[in-house]
Amino acid sequence: MTLSVQPAKVELVLASSSPRRQELIALLGLPVRIRPSGAPEDTPDDWPPAKIVEELSLRKALSVREELTLDPGVSSIIVGSDTIVVLNGQAMGKPSDGQDAERMLRKLAGTTHEVYTGVSCVRASDGLTVTSHRVTKVRMRELSEDQIGRYVATGEPMDKAGAYGIQEIGSVLVESIEGDYFNVVGLPVSLLAVMLERFEVRIP
Repeated sequence: MTLSVQPAKVELVLASSSPRRQELIALLGLPVRIRPSGAPEDTPDDWPPAKIVEELSLRKALSVREELTLDPGVSSIIVGSDTIVVLNGQAMGKPSDGQDAERMLRKLAGTTHEVYTGVSCVRASDGLTVTSHRVTKVRMRELSEDQIGRYVATGEPMDKAGAYGIQEIGSVLVESIEGDYFNVVGLPVSLLAVMLERFEVRIP
């Protein structure tokens, strides 16, 4: 008699505490565990944007893998992600305070910038890794000092790259986008779905 081996159940482990990324990864329809990463996010000043987001997303995923308890009946794929805003080649992360947020928004107002998001998938059992990134162009409308001040006063910019959130009040600051909307929110789910095919996970 031949014994059939049942494939392990697949779960995604999101290496982030971001509510936005949690909502987006749930769109894939797979079980998701949330395990925020405590990995450092400092990078050398001379790294290009693509390298910044890919290296940080991988760093986050690998950090969670070190702490993860493996279940032999579950194939855990850790997903790390990192987003930055880039204007004229200069990377912008999250603002350090309200003044920093205002400074960023003054620079972005009336310009077209790029949003880079890096994504890394690491299988916990054997360390198989896939890393990629996506870029979206965003045009922000002209903003007055009063508009910038009122937006920063909402508190929304403080935990977002480039000091704005396209999926919340910050949507009124955006004139147009070229590319993947979800990439700007923080997790390009279509890219992630393609990456998961390397792990024989197909959606839909």
